Amino acid sequence: MGGFKLFVCLLLLVDLCSSVLVEEQPLVLTYHNGPLLTTGLALDVHVIWYGTFTSAQRSIVGDFVQSLGPSNAEEPSVYSWWKTTERYRGASNQATAMSSSRLGNQKLDDGYSLGKSLKRSHIVALVETAIASGAVPENGNAVYLVLTSDDVTVEGFCMSCGFHASLLSRKNVHLPYAWVGNSETQCPGQCAWPFHQPMYGPQTPPLVAPNGDMGIDGMIINIATVIGGAVTNPFKTGYFQGDAAAPMEAVSACSGIYGKGAYPGFPGELLVDKVTGTSYNAHGVNGRDFLVPAMWDPVTRSCNAMA
Repeated sequence: MGGFKLFVCLLLLVDLCSSVLVEEQPLVLTYHNGPLLTTGLALDVHVIWYGTFTSAQRSIVGDFVQSLGPSNAEEPSVYSWWKTTERYRGASNQATAMSSSRLGNQKLDDGYSLGKSLKRSHIVALVETAIASGAVPENGNAVYLVLTSDDVTVEGFCMSCGFHASLLSRKNVHLPYAWVGNSETQCPGQCAWPFHQPMYGPQTPPLVAPNGDMGIDGMIINIATVIGGAVTNPFKTGYFQGDAAAPMEAVSACSGIYGKGAYPGFPGELLVDKVTGTSYNAHGVNGRDFLVPAMWDPVTRSCNAMA
C-alpha cells in the first residue's frame, strides 16, 4: 500500500514539474530589420472590387477604411485602435509605421473578368490591370486591397480568410497588396466568426453584426487583419513571429480576441446596442460601429483589445 502511495506522489510531482516546464511564454513579435509602410501623410488603401457587391456593402467597407484616419467618431474608435501601429518602429530611420489611413481610388470589376474561380496569381493580375488602366495609381507606400464577392472562390480560401503580399511592378517598385473574400457562403464559421457559429469548438450563439451584414462585417475583421500585417510587415522582413512564409503578425497573433476576458469560443466583453442588439467594440465615421480584432502592442507586449 505504501508503494502505491509513493507511486501516486511521484506521478503528482511529475505532473507539477511538467506544468512548470510548459509554462506559456509571453507573445513577442520580433523585428527583422526590414522596412515598414511609413509616410508623412496618410496611407492610401486602393480597393479593387471583384464580383457583385451592393452599394450598401461598398459603403460599409469604405467607411471602415476612412475610419482608420482621424475623425470625429466617439471613443472607443477605430482610429484609436489603428494608432497602435505607430508604436512599431523601423530600424533604418526609426520611422513609425503609418498610423493614419484613408480610402484611395476604387475599381469595380463586376463582370468577373477572370471568372469565378481564382488562383492567387489572379489577385496579382487584378492589381496590375487596375494600375495599367489608370484606375488606381502606382505607389509603393499604399496598399492595394482586392475584395471578392461571396460567389467567387479563391485558391486557399477557408485555409486562409485573407492574405497580404507584395508584387514587383514594371517600374521595379515593390507594391504591397492584400486580398479578402466575402465568406457568407464559404466557411463563415471560420472567417465570419463571431457573427456566425464557429466551425469548431463550443457552438455558442452568433453575435448580431453591427452593420446588418454577416459577410461584410466578417470581411471587416479580416481586412483589419491583413492591412495591419501589410503595414507592419509589408515585405516579410518586418514584425512577426514564426516562419516568414506563414507568420504571426500584428493582428493575426491575437486571433479570436476582441474584448477583455476573451478565450477560445468567447470573443470577450463587447459593447452592445440596446436597441438593435448588435455587438461591436469601436465607433467609426458616419455613425458606423465595427468589431475590430485585438492588435499586438510592441510597447506592452500584449494584445490590445478595444471596448
